[in-house]
Amino acid sequence: MRSFLQKKHMLAISLLTGIILFQCQDEPTVVTDAKVPDVVDFNFHVKPILSDRCFSCHGPDETDRQAGLRLDIEANALAALQDQPGKYAIVPGDSKNSELVRHIMSDDPNVTMPPPESGLKLTETEKQILKKWIDQGAEYEEHWAFIPPEKSPLPDLNDKEWPRNEIDYFTRSTMQSKGLSPSEEADPSRLLHRLFVDVTGLPPDIETINQYKEGFTEESYEALVDELLDRPGYGEKMALYWMDAARYADSYGYQDDEMRSQWPWRDWVIHAFNENMPYDQFLEWQLAGDLMPDASKEQILATGFNRNHKITEEGGVIQEEYRVTYVIDKTNTYSTSVLGITMECAQCHDHRYDPFSQKDYFQLYGFFNNTPEVGLEGDVTQSKPSKFPKIFISQNEIDSLLTFINAPDTNVVTASVMGDLQDSVRQTYILNRGLYDQPGEPVEPEAPEAVMAFDTEKYPKNRLGLAEWTIDRQNPLTARVFVNLIWSKIFGRGIVATVEDFGNQGDLPTHPELLDWLAVDFMDHDWDVKRLVKQMVMSTTYRQSSKMNTKSAALDPQNVYLARMSRSRMSAEIIRDHVLASSGLINRQIGGPSYKPYQPEGIWEVTSSGRGSLKNYIQDHGDEIYRRGMYVFIKLTVPPPNMLIFDASNRDQCELGRATTNTPLQALVMMNDPIIMEGSRVLSQKLLSENTDIGNVLEKAFVRVLCRYPDAKESEVLLDYYQEEFERYTAAPQEAARFIQVGEYPKDEELDPIQHAALMSSIHLLYNLEEAITKT
Repeated sequence: MRSFLQKKHMLAISLLTGIILFQCQDEPTVVTDAKVPDVVDFNFHVKPILSDRCFSCHGPDETDRQAGLRLDIEANALAALQDQPGKYAIVPGDSKNSELVRHIMSDDPNVTMPPPESGLKLTETEKQILKKWIDQGAEYEEHWAFIPPEKSPLPDLNDKEWPRNEIDYFTRSTMQSKGLSPSEEADPSRLLHRLFVDVTGLPPDIETINQYKEGFTEESYEALVDELLDRPGYGEKMALYWMDAARYADSYGYQDDEMRSQWPWRDWVIHAFNENMPYDQFLEWQLAGDLMPDASKEQILATGFNRNHKITEEGGVIQEEYRVTYVIDKTNTYSTSVLGITMECAQCHDHRYDPFSQKDYFQLYGFFNNTPEVGLEGDVTQSKPSKFPKIFISQNEIDSLLTFINAPDTNVVTASVMGDLQDSVRQTYILNRGLYDQPGEPVEPEAPEAVMAFDTEKYPKNRLGLAEWTIDRQNPLTARVFVNLIWSKIFGRGIVATVEDFGNQGDLPTHPELLDWLAVDFMDHDWDVKRLVKQMVMSTTYRQSSKMNTKSAALDPQNVYLARMSRSRMSAEIIRDHVLASSGLINRQIGGPSYKPYQPEGIWEVTSSGRGSLKNYIQDHGDEIYRRGMYVFIKLTVPPPNMLIFDASNRDQCELGRATTNTPLQALVMMNDPIIMEGSRVLSQKLLSENTDIGNVLEKAFVRVLCRYPDAKESEVLLDYYQEEFERYTAAPQEAARFIQVGEYPKDEELDPIQHAALMSSIHLLYNLEEAITKT
């Protein structure tokens, strides 16, 4: 395959990139305000300082607590010091007699806090905030995320014409308070592309681009939003988020890594989003569908969510050790994906920062500890497509009841699901240091009281009770966490940036009143997910341009306060979808078993133990390999490297927010991945078979790849590049013939290979532009 580093090719890339792209440097760190606030708030000003600098020695974890001082609970913090009974760490209203202030202000290394050996320091502003808070009365508050959300009145605005819906009142009010002004509306083509990517994960076609090229009316924009929400691609896009949360994969993991068949559960998730299943029901079925009265097969299938964890197939393991590992995984996945708390930190000892004890952890663990699951159910040589407990679904049931399952020609499909022991209840113990073989105090199933009390008269002590507790309107976390997750996917950053952590170590919400308003409104409207997505994309906030002006760059470089729309690179799967859709290769089949695309030769052999059906990588062929990126086969021990390079989840554990990196390997993937090369070839031959006017062909290619029309300068640069490539291939026809062989899609032998290669090279160039893989 021809190298992409030729001088002329790189010159063309730099020219086009300079013409087409917005400013693309990494954004600097947020500018923080060093001013001490007039009124110090405990949750927003004091607790972050205490949590970061003090709680590791004076927080919830009793085993590491120093001097008997606990600062996270008011009564303890205000009590007399253990070793100095006449003195107090905090004296409300009197910082001069507060030992905390004396220690943080001291320059004596034997006195100052935090101690120098900890590596932690307080800034002068932070010291003054703590001092002022004490002088103002040292008032403690419950952690903001554990207080049930309430709807605030809409803020009063100077600019009353700008808001389209309630979201805009809150964002505009914050901009106003920060001295920022909103951006103009994005140009129609960029807004159209943004909307398609956010709602369906697919690009608009040329006909749609032409339809809205001149802009939208309010009615036409809303009609388009409604149409996109009704497309099957919406459910696929939403399911992609949930697959990361649920750690979905196509193998069991560990070294003897055999194939599993959880794809019927994935098909159900797509179906649930497309049918707009209320989020509370969506959660209830996944947590405890098997325990519901007269549970249907669909409800039981939904519980596959709990069984997506890794399962060993290596002989000789200790059964109980791995069984406990699976229950721990279920517990951690639930607490992260649904509650947005770092409960796993309390597995081995009390949480150091949040009010969760080790007892709290194993009480929550107890809900998942009654499944008749074993640590090892046969080794890889005896592998079955799913592990007990499992569900069997006949073709007859698929045809009549579970029509959303896209089953191949087979008599039955299976998936691992949940079920409880029928004749006994497994006793749960606090495991000393979290070790499977060191049971301590026995405990009963119970949810963490710091979040919300678990009323045993209201909820049964099983997973169904946990599910009901989870979706109770008074639960302060469930709606907030989900609303924030969807916001993060659409706006590029959560209102709480740490989407997986709403605890003391997590980020504070940038728009707390907006987050609470959305959470309550979401519940008020029956947990309607499509309505939530529509609210966000209909807002004026969403429709802003992503161009950065000088003022917003100085005041808010990371766009925390939303005075413009954030630019964000598309995810690995969506980049693949964009190439498949824009080139015309895409196979729109929904669901079914995952497929194995082009991969480097021998990719699985390097980690294989030499046993099982996944010992060797055997690529699929035909239309199967042109399905959407979410259906790519994920082997846990060797996830697809081209997707990992673009920060896809490796799916070995729950993940709500993916990292976004920028590395040279990503450029190499875009330059050399066979599916991108093949997409370039197929699009070039489709366009040439329709039209021989190269100017017109290049314009169509530009629109299909970048979803907008080029300006005169862009067209000139692209045409010049095409002509240079045409001349180069004319001088080396054998290279042209080799270049257009890539991929399995049938080649049009009637086309001139020189013209075909030159156009393919030009389209490949377009796919390699930053704009082609960025939502702007």
